[in-house]
Amino acid sequence: MELKDGALALRRWRMEDLDALVAAVHDPEIGRWMPAIPYPYTRSDGESYLEGAVTRVGSFAIVDPETDRLLGAITLSVRKWSRAEIGYWVRREERGRGIAPRALELISAWGFERGYRRLQLHADVENIASQRVAEKAGYRREGLLRAWIEQDGVPRDHLLYSLLASDAAGAATVS
Repeated sequence: MELKDGALALRRWRMEDLDALVAAVHDPEIGRWMPAIPYPYTRSDGESYLEGAVTRVGSFAIVDPETDRLLGAITLSVRKWSRAEIGYWVRREERGRGIAPRALELISAWGFERGYRRLQLHADVENIASQRVAEKAGYRREGLLRAWIEQDGVPRDHLLYSLLASDAAGAATVS
């Protein structure tokens, strides 16, 4: 399965993505904002991730639709009560090109087509880039999650963003 918007595609992960994944995620900036991702990121880390991701329904590689070059990743994780949570990253050399907001719009439309009523994401209070991504994709800031995540033994505040199916009514569907 693949979701496309012309400029990028979301597709299932493949074991052949290992080298590109490890090269992309071996970036201290990704680990800074996503403490669940180890840094330094090793080949073993990538293998473990891909073993689960290739079969996980909402886990996608963000790729260039013409070259299949890995641009980033986005995941929609199912929660209770018709909710899902989204996480994403874009490789360093591709940031600032609008990839993350477009990928977020694509996966959001896909999530609503699958029957989710509420999609949410959270961003560290200092991660202005991720906050902008959420807002560009139409997500609304709901509030501050105090001491939401612990990173290197330090509690970190995060901002919660959401998009409801009713907010997205009339938005384009995915192909």
